[in-house]
Amino acid sequence: MGGIVDFAVSFPSATADIHAMHRASGVPVADIARITHTESFPVLGDGEPAWELAVRAARTVLDRTAAPPHRVRQVLYAGSGAWDRPFWSPAAKVADRLGIGEAHCFEVANFCNAGAAALWLAAQNPALGPGEYALVLVGDRLSTMVDYADPASKGLFNFGDAAAAILLAADGDAATSFRVLHSAMRTDPSWSDYYHGESRNDRVVIRRGPHRSGLADAYVRTFTELVRQTLKELGRDIDDVGRLLINQGDRNMHERLLDELGIPASRSVFNYHRFGHMGGADPFIALRDLSDDGLLSSGELILLATSGMGFSWGITALEYQG
Repeated sequence: MGGIVDFAVSFPSATADIHAMHRASGVPVADIARITHTESFPVLGDGEPAWELAVRAARTVLDRTAAPPHRVRQVLYAGSGAWDRPFWSPAAKVADRLGIGEAHCFEVANFCNAGAAALWLAAQNPALGPGEYALVLVGDRLSTMVDYADPASKGLFNFGDAAAAILLAADGDAATSFRVLHSAMRTDPSWSDYYHGESRNDRVVIRRGPHRSGLADAYVRTFTELVRQTLKELGRDIDDVGRLLINQGDRNMHERLLDELGIPASRSVFNYHRFGHMGGADPFIALRDLSDDGLLSSGELILLATSGMGFSWGITALEYQG
């Protein structure tokens, strides 16, 4: 099993504003604010590609670790599959820009669960030798697919954009800062058609199918089951969880999950006042802040709770090395 050497996040140049959303949709500002929990948050600017954010985050990691690009053996680009260009490899594009010429580059599409899925795939790579690396990139363009003129899409108005880059090495590498311990993931395919993309005016927009109740309950139930499964596999219990970091899509569900698990809010991170739902980068934004602020303890167990349309859920367990 591999470990995380270092990781970085990067943000786009523009911001989304709930007052502009109100003018486009007619939805009252107060109703939008109950979804976003903030008046503005980072989104891609006009013509700004998501892959460039991934390059920026990856370059930060490679520079900070002095990892030679020619020693990177695998580049995984994770997201929704709606890349900056159709029928195209953002993993290969980023690798080329970084001078990584001896890696296998490919994409992992599982929406906002894709980053965690790619992390688990890379951590299990048995081919990594001493001094070799895998690079996981999390990059999407969610805000560009939201139709602010559609009041029925208001539940997506909190979609923002960010990128993350995670550098992994083989287990036992002294340089790793987080051990990847375990992953448990599950999909409920009965929700597969609840959201879908639609081509509209040379872009893809997200549309919701007929309303169906029970999705928030499915989130809490599935996350709870996966947390318990993970802890059983690790021989731990809920009191051993130092942090539970979750995609910042729904604050009410976030709070419900913590209550169901018996984890105090102080052992999670709430970034709703700063950001929207920044795609698969959400838990890495929270983890970066905790690490930079010196709030993690050596040996601390950290659970990443991630989810994506389809609908898939995942719990990834990390151990901070200090």
